[in-house]
Amino acid sequence: MSVENASTKDACIIMFVRLPERGSVKTRLARALDDEAVLGLYDRFVRDLLTTLHEGIFNIRICYCPPDAGEAVADWLGREQRFVSQRGRDLGERLANAFTDAFSDGFRRIVIIGSDSPDLPAAMLEDAFNALDAADAVIGPTDDGGYYLIGFRSERFLEAVFEGIEWGSERVLARTLDIFAEAGWRVHVLPRWRDVDTMDDLKAFFDAHRADPPGALQTLDYLRTQLGWDAST
Repeated sequence: MSVENASTKDACIIMFVRLPERGSVKTRLARALDDEAVLGLYDRFVRDLLTTLHEGIFNIRICYCPPDAGEAVADWLGREQRFVSQRGRDLGERLANAFTDAFSDGFRRIVIIGSDSPDLPAAMLEDAFNALDAADAVIGPTDDGGYYLIGFRSERFLEAVFEGIEWGSERVLARTLDIFAEAGWRVHVLPRWRDVDTMDDLKAFFDAHRADPPGALQTLDYLRTQLGWDAST
């Protein structure tokens, strides 16, 4: 399947990633794990998500930072991917710009995800796009008060949901839903899913997949083979 498939031109999924460098990714995991483990895990998070994205029928864009890391990111993830740089002073501006740029390219339904949920199911992404056939927007809550996914139809894009947000706080989701409600937008809320940000999150991820066979998830394989996690962990 091509990354930008003409037969599904109206649907685009954008994944936000960071070039994996020491101190720049998974900083809360870095409190308990060494740099090599943190970078190795983040690499597997992204690769697992890319595998899932390519199971779908939507177009894929990887939106990277820092903005001057294009060559390094292409070397990391493969030049067959479609890359665009993140633009903006904070996460809100970067999200808004990513939507605006992709809508300008002709997409009608756009969903953005982060790179913190390596086991996010492909079915959840399909549900998000299907929801946008009727809803104005779609959002996927996380347990920590944020969201793992947000999406819009082109004619109902609401940039205000990215303004005045205290990013990283426990109020991100609540404030976003308040803004939607104030605007009268119809929002489809997906089931909760888990970001893997802390050691507790990582252990919960492992517990959920400890019975999975080798090769099911690269993140799981890394925990088993490189970090020595097993059934007793």
